[in-house]
Amino acid sequence: MLKSSLVDGKEVDRKLAIFARLGLNPNALSMMALALALCGFLALWRSLLILGLILFLLSGFMDMVDGAVARATGQSTQLGAFLDGVLDRYVEFLLILGLMAYLGQGAELFLPMGFWIVLLIFGSLMTTFVRAYADHRGLVKDPDILAHKMGGFLERAERLMLLYVGMFGALLFTDLWLMAAIVIAAVLSNLTAIQRVYLAMKYGQN
Repeated sequence: MLKSSLVDGKEVDRKLAIFARLGLNPNALSMMALALALCGFLALWRSLLILGLILFLLSGFMDMVDGAVARATGQSTQLGAFLDGVLDRYVEFLLILGLMAYLGQGAELFLPMGFWIVLLIFGSLMTTFVRAYADHRGLVKDPDILAHKMGGFLERAERLMLLYVGMFGALLFTDLWLMAAIVIAAVLSNLTAIQRVYLAMKYGQN
């Protein structure tokens, strides 16, 4: 929702297209984003929160660069888009798993953090699944509706930003900021999945 309403994709592409001069393949950039996320996970596993945050932010930046480079160089393909989407989910999973390792088993906010982590992972997967399944089943056939009208409260970009804010708050204050961010993201992710079910039914073709 935030990405589509506040971010000018064409302007972002124009600024990031400079990286096309490096001659890197967009798919290679996607793999670099995954490698940075893996390093970020290892940093969080070792309780190096600031390093983990930096590495995941760099991973997110590389994820933006690969798409901009693909469009600037005319290398946008269905395979590239598929690979990028799959790797995005691995990056997000590594972040969530890393945060769980960083907080440890004793962390709790209303309920054990393990509960909220599982709820967050499920909500993240269902948010993506609902729209993809509506497309797969032919329920929603209009590409414009799929791309722009089935976003919801908390899409992937907002979900990651919320977790990054929580990590930053933990660095400045206490881990309570991070735990609160995880709880909010878990609840809103599942509400977004439910919202997308409603939107699929609203825009669906029987």
